[in-house]
Amino acid sequence: MASVLTRIIGGLLTSKAIAIFIGAEGLALIGNLQNFVNAFQTVATGGFYKGVVKLVSEIKEDTLKLSKTLSTAYYIGFILTVLVSFFCYFKSEWINDIIFPTYNDYAYVIRIFAIVLPFYALNMFSFSIMNGFSKYKILIIINIIGQILSVSIALLLIYQNKIDGALISVVIAESLIFLITLVGIINRRSLVSYIRVANVDTSYLKKLGPYALMALFTAVLLPLVYLAIRSHIIDNIGYKEAGFWEAMTRVSKYYLMLVSSLIVFYLLPRFSEITDVREFKKEVISFYKTVLPILFVGLVLIYILRDYIILLIFSEEFSVIEELFLWQLMGDFVKVLSIVIAYQFLAKKMFWHYVLTEAFLIVMIYISSIYFIDMYEGVKGAVVAHLVSYSMYYAIILFIFGSSVFNLDKGVLED
Repeated sequence: MASVLTRIIGGLLTSKAIAIFIGAEGLALIGNLQNFVNAFQTVATGGFYKGVVKLVSEIKEDTLKLSKTLSTAYYIGFILTVLVSFFCYFKSEWINDIIFPTYNDYAYVIRIFAIVLPFYALNMFSFSIMNGFSKYKILIIINIIGQILSVSIALLLIYQNKIDGALISVVIAESLIFLITLVGIINRRSLVSYIRVANVDTSYLKKLGPYALMALFTAVLLPLVYLAIRSHIIDNIGYKEAGFWEAMTRVSKYYLMLVSSLIVFYLLPRFSEITDVREFKKEVISFYKTVLPILFVGLVLIYILRDYIILLIFSEEFSVIEELFLWQLMGDFVKVLSIVIAYQFLAKKMFWHYVLTEAFLIVMIYISSIYFIDMYEGVKGAVVAHLVSYSMYYAIILFIFGSSVFNLDKGVLED
């Protein structure tokens, strides 16, 4: 929880600096770059993070299996990272034209991203090993120190170089954490001997595959869809309006971090243990009864205090996003309702359930956003689409679990 709070505080400070020194137009550019970076970082690491954590935790006492897992993940990840880095470096001008419409000055930022990407990949690989070995204390310390370092450099770059500094901070922030992670690697340097080319075993890709595909599906496609939606706003309404939408989604992201961390650290491990349908229902209902009322009250307070929140996080320029809060908050409430149940897909590795429902959500987010943005002729359409998309997603989740998982005659959950 400490690392989550550090990330939230860091995000708030960065958002305030962007609002003061750059403004809404710059925030739109930063949002597009952030989506691109998130998508390509996941591609570069192959989406192996959760798979490596899971496998390492299960086989850490078996040196041969551990060596094969680490060697396969490392070398496959290395190849992917090199390919992505070369692509981004040599196609930087083309990428610039896509993510920065009408701006032609930031190809160098993409090239910086290509150069530092291997350090991000190494950092995530190291994190997955330490997580698999349950080195939670050092992970939390690395996260906190890394976040403080990243935010400090981001604030300095924004202050000195405005939009250029902000864009550079986006592409180097996660890679900087590797400097801190080196300490953790030194503490576990004996693991380096496990990573050998001779122990690369492609059969282990089958074990890592489902985790990788699930991660790649959401972590790549969803940011690219948001990039496409923001670009649509830029092309049809303007940069400032795209920046206002980015501001609203940032506010949403900050308070949802707390809910997401609770789900990941409590519900996901609990769902992995449950095999009985009645226990699953009991756990979901318990979460709904205990957490959702608190979340609802919190969202109501956020709505009541929205004027003050806007001034606290951003500036008076962003006061127009006040009208977006109601739709965004309602959409987020439905989102939490749905992901609490949908996490069962991950816990039980229900691969096709996960892929099909996520595909439905991603398609609905894009189609409904374009439709409502054009209908309302403004960014209000994007937050209306947020509510509509997650309401339909929740309906699909209830349909799937109502017809298969909640069948009391089966007595056990699908696996």
